[in-house]
Amino acid sequence: MRIISERKLRDFWNAAEGNERLSREKVLRGWISIVREANWNSFAEIRSTFNHSDVYGGCTIFDVGGNKYRVIAKVAFRIKVVFIREVLTHAEYDENKWRSDCK
Repeated sequence: MRIISERKLRDFWNAAEGNERLSREKVLRGWISIVREANWNSFAEIRSTFNHSDVYGGCTIFDVGGNKYRVIAKVAFRIKVVFIREVLTHAEYDENKWRSDCK
């Protein structure tokens, strides 16, 4: 799968400092590697890779880093693209401000 735009992921890990930054970067680089190698055709296939992922409206919610972070994305299976919409901490995700983009 192709990821658009990885910059949002980098901005998220660069927004933190010290060990938190290193933790975010490690987790998200791992997520990037897995997604790039994937060839998903359905949400069921995403779920087989990331068993804690969910769907809300037109978005797929990836739970990464042991429930610490959320990657909100729109997945275009036909063209094999994952469009990153938001990268959030668990607390930011719980504020639900991201939902309007997924309806």
